[in-house]
Amino acid sequence: MKFFVDTAEIAAIAELNDLGMVDGVTTNPSLIKKSGRDIIEVTREICAMVSGPVSAEVTATDADTMIAEGRKLVEIAGNIAVKVPLTWDGLKACKVLSDEGHMVNVTLCFSVNQALLAAKAGATFISPFIGRLDDINLDGMELIEDIRTVYDNYGFETQILAASIRSVNHIADSARVGADVITAPPSVIKAMVNHPLTDKGLDAFLADIKAAGIKIL
Repeated sequence: MKFFVDTAEIAAIAELNDLGMVDGVTTNPSLIKKSGRDIIEVTREICAMVSGPVSAEVTATDADTMIAEGRKLVEIAGNIAVKVPLTWDGLKACKVLSDEGHMVNVTLCFSVNQALLAAKAGATFISPFIGRLDDINLDGMELIEDIRTVYDNYGFETQILAASIRSVNHIADSARVGADVITAPPSVIKAMVNHPLTDKGLDAFLADIKAAGIKIL
C-alpha cells in the first residue's frame, strides 16, 4: 500500500519522507491556508521534495476554469496530480486533463456510482472519504471494499485512494480491503507505531538493563 501524507506542512512531510514513509502528498486549499503560504510556492517546494504524486486542488467549480487551473498547476512540476471535485463539471475537467496525459485525483467520492463515473472519465485516483461517511453512520470501509470489487470486475486502472482517514484503524482496514493508497495526516501515520504492549515490553527491558548495569557505549 502507498502512503500519501495529507498536509502542506513542509517540516512534517520532510520527516516522514526521510523515513521512506511518503509515496505522495495530498493538499487542498484548506491545508494551504493553514500553512500560511502561497499555493504555488508551497506546492512547488513539496513537489521538489517528494518523488511521488502531489495532489493540488483547483479552486473553480465550472469545467472550463477547472481545466485552465489544472493546466496551470501541472506547470509547477511533473509529479502534480490535479485534484477536482466529483461533480459533472469535475468529470468533464478530469476527462480533458487525463486525455492530455496529466494525473487527476477525483475527490469527494461517497458512492460506487460516483467511483464508476470517475474511472470512466480517466481518473488516476478516486478519493472516497471514509471518515465523513462514518460521521453520518454509514460504513466508509464498505465503500472502499465495494469500489475495489467493481474496479476489479472490469479492469479499471484508477487507484483507490482512501481519504478522510481519522485513525490508525482506518489505515489497517483500508489495507485489508484492498485500497491502493491511503492519505492521512502526519499525526495519524506516526501513531501507527504505538501499541501498549510495546511500551510495556520496553519498560521491562529498560528495568532489566538498569538492574544488570548493562552498557554498550
